Amino acid sequence: MELANPDLLRKQNYINGQWRDSASTIEVRDPASGELLAGVADASPADAEAAVAAAHAAFPAWRDRTAGERAAVLKRWYQLIMENVDDLARILTLEQGKPLAEAKGEIAYGASYIEWYAEECRRAYGQTIPTHNPAMRLHTIRQPVGVVTCITPWNFPNAMITRKAAPALAAGCTVVIKPASETPLSALALCQLAEEAGLPAGTINMVVGSDSPAIGRVLTQDERVAKFTFTGSTAVGKLLMAQCASGVKKMSMELGGNAPFIVFDDADLETAVSACVATKMRNAGQTCVSTNRIYVHEAVHDEFVEKLRARVAELKIGHGYDEGVTVGPLIHRRAAERVAGLVQDAAAAGARIELGGDFLPEGESYYAPTVLTGVTDDMRIAREEIFGPLAPVQKFSDEADVIRRANDTPYGLAAYVMSENIHRANRVVEALEYGMVACNAGVFSTTVAPFGGSKESGIGREGGVEGMAEFYETKYCCYGA
Repeated sequence: MELANPDLLRKQNYINGQWRDSASTIEVRDPASGELLAGVADASPADAEAAVAAAHAAFPAWRDRTAGERAAVLKRWYQLIMENVDDLARILTLEQGKPLAEAKGEIAYGASYIEWYAEECRRAYGQTIPTHNPAMRLHTIRQPVGVVTCITPWNFPNAMITRKAAPALAAGCTVVIKPASETPLSALALCQLAEEAGLPAGTINMVVGSDSPAIGRVLTQDERVAKFTFTGSTAVGKLLMAQCASGVKKMSMELGGNAPFIVFDDADLETAVSACVATKMRNAGQTCVSTNRIYVHEAVHDEFVEKLRARVAELKIGHGYDEGVTVGPLIHRRAAERVAGLVQDAAAAGARIELGGDFLPEGESYYAPTVLTGVTDDMRIAREEIFGPLAPVQKFSDEADVIRRANDTPYGLAAYVMSENIHRANRVVEALEYGMVACNAGVFSTTVAPFGGSKESGIGREGGVEGMAEFYETKYCCYGA
């Protein structure tokens, strides 16, 4: 791997300001070619315990720094990330598979959380409360919760770390992060730059380990851990929540989704198709807010499908390094096979493959961007999170009915509404049981707004002032005469 800054290619765990080897390694491969990129030290549960101990020891000094002092270090970290954006994007593309331009976008997006929370930590205001007793004075203060542990996914190996670590560190907490074993190189590069920025030893720690259950138990059950945060599947999130319960730890969870994309007959179809492709095909459909169910009013169904099929057919498939590529591989062959299974199941139940529907010769992890029609609510493809480049289209005729169908899921992360009627848009946005709803837009995530879901899609928020609040305890102070 050729990098302008070779120091960014780290292959060891980062614990208490030191790079540590392990007895064994985890192979990191390019999902596009299968090429071995690196062997990364395979951390043990004991390494995770050492990381928690380091974070616990570093917490008092980091907590006691002024907000301005913490902000200065975080801003330097942000600057170093942006100075190394090209190298960081190369690493991300090679280990994750997304196109290089998309990878650069993720680096900038991830860095924006560090910059924003570096500024937001100066505004951790308490309040003076009008007293109920003239002899007493009442006020509140905000204090960091303590050691924060994080488990992050492979689909956004840079941004899912900064979205958690930036507000935690800004609030005065220390962190231990377990990144996905498929994509640890981006995570370790962030630690290298954090060290260069001046984050003290122990404030940020990184453990990459194949024994996820055992390491997860340390991160959720160690009594020194005050808060646990996770992004991943709902099934795994439920297990981790149960483990956190033994210590009554603060938690935030960003879990699975089953996003509806509703196109009304008064929608601008060019806008709707562009938004649909943006949310459906970004990162080869491997995002938690990707459109999962596309509901199109029967009056515009055929025209929408024709435009969607034409737009998807224009996508360029290939290695993320190749010029003009817009869709890369899935993370591994198993993911591609699961997507193929969903298509086969839908086709067997009566869905029609309008485009795609097969593996591609580019490599074993490639699956063709696919458009399906004739999809029904009882098919697996409508009930399960797809996590692939599949666009399943269904018809509807009635507003109330499509809202009911859209809400008929245990998930509640993101939803999309396409309508030029402001009254309808307001009604539907408010009626959808989701933590985030985008109207006439396909990409909506931003540093300054809260990101998170309802129902089985999670607890808590990341981003915005709400994301900062996740890492504080509010202390009520009462002074008698």
